[in-house]
Amino acid sequence: MTPDIRAQLESFGTALSPAMLGGTQGLMASMSRGMAAATRVQRDLSYGPDERHRLDLFNRDGLSQAPVFVFVHGGGFVMGDKHTEGSPFYSNMGDFAARHGFVGVTVTYRLAPANRFPSGPDDLALVMDWLRANVAAHGGDPKRIVLAGQSAGATHVAGYLAHRRDHAMGTAGAVLMSGIYDTLTAEPNHFAEAYYGDDRKGWGPASCMAGLLASDVPMQFSVAEFDPDDFHRQAAQVVTQWTQTKGRYPEMQFLTGHNHLSPALSVGSDQREVERMIAGFVRRVTG
Repeated sequence: MTPDIRAQLESFGTALSPAMLGGTQGLMASMSRGMAAATRVQRDLSYGPDERHRLDLFNRDGLSQAPVFVFVHGGGFVMGDKHTEGSPFYSNMGDFAARHGFVGVTVTYRLAPANRFPSGPDDLALVMDWLRANVAAHGGDPKRIVLAGQSAGATHVAGYLAHRRDHAMGTAGAVLMSGIYDTLTAEPNHFAEAYYGDDRKGWGPASCMAGLLASDVPMQFSVAEFDPDDFHRQAAQVVTQWTQTKGRYPEMQFLTGHNHLSPALSVGSDQREVERMIAGFVRRVTG
C-alpha cells in the first residue's frame, strides 16, 4: 500500500459510514485493471431454490482438477451482491482466481432481516453441495475448495465451518477477512440485530468461536489497520483463544494501510499485497 493511498483510506475514517463506503469503492474502482481477456465467466448459475441462490463461475481454458476459490461478499447481512454492472466488484475476486490457475466462484446469499441466522451457513452448505457435484465439469477439483469471505461474508464462512462442521469436512481452507466470530462479545448494531434478532439473549447459539476452534480446516484470518474497533477486538479474541486452545498462534494477518473494504477491493489492482497473501494461502492448502 503506497503512502498516498494509505492516507486517502485513513482520511475516510474507520466508521462504516456512507462516506467511507462510497469513498473506498470509488478509489479502489479507479485502480482496478479490469477482468483479464483470457478469463471466462458464467453468470447467475443457480445453486438453490431462492432467487438469490446464484453464483458466477470464472475459469480459463485447459483447467483440470484445479483448486476452487469461493468468495462470499459482505454487506452487513442486509445488502450486497456478487456482481454489480458497471463495477469491477466482486468479479475481481473471481478473475483473481482464474488468473492464478484456480476456478473462481462468487456467490450471493439470502439477506436479513427476511432471512436470519442460520441462513448464512445453510446457504453455504448449498453452495458446497453444488460445487461438489458440478465443479469438476468446469475444471475444478471438488476436494480442493477454499472458502473466502469479507465482513458479513467472513462471518457466514465462519458460521458454516462452526455450525455445519460435518458438512464442512474436507474443505481445503478458509480465508476470513474482518469478520465477527463471537456474538457474545460483538458490539450490537442494527446490522447484527437484523440477522441475529432484536433480543441479544438469543445471540449465543450463533457464536462461531467454539466451532472454529474445534475445526480442522486450515484458516487464514486478517484484520485491517483502519477497521472499526469491534473487528480489532474480534481478531484479538481469535488470537487469544486460538493460542490458549491449540498452543499455537493462528495465521492472523494485519493489513497495514487498509480499511474495512479495501482488502478485497484491492485485488486486481497494482496494490498486490492482499492478492499475494490470499494466493499463497490457497496454494499452500491445496498443493
